[in-house]
Formats: sequence, C-alpha cells, structure tokens
Amino acid sequence: MSIERIDANLCTGCGICIDCCAMDVIRFDTEQKKAVIKYADDCMLCLQCEILCPVHAIYVSPRKEECPLLSWG
Repeated sequence: MSIERIDANLCTGCGICIDCCAMDVIRFDTEQKKAVIKYADDCMLCLQCEILCPVHAIYVSPRKEECPLLSWG
C-alpha cells in the first residue's frame, strides 16, 4: 500500500487532500467530517496529499508494494 494512514485526530476535514488526489484515493466521510482512504491500491505515490496537508495528518509510504510477476513456464 502507498498511502498508509490519515490521522483522524489531526485531520480537520479541509478537503485539500481530496481535491488534489488525481486518482480519487481519498474521500470525505460525511459522518466523521474527515478525509478517509477509500481506494488505497490506486495510489500512484505522487505525494501531493501528504505535501499539501496543512496539519500533516497524512502519511504516504515511500514505496509501493506490488505482487511479483510470476513466470508461467
């Protein structure tokens, strides 16, 4: 996984991370009024959410874990 967590204690629900995510990985939880990770596997490691978060509530892992390609023969 690339985007690992959004700290709910720090998140203010400003929506900057949601607006800057080109892959639509982060969504707004209307009940909690905070950003949540919805499609972590689609994260492309652009780091914009982590960089632009004004309260540093987002952590993006420096590496994307992928399944190894296995040979059929």
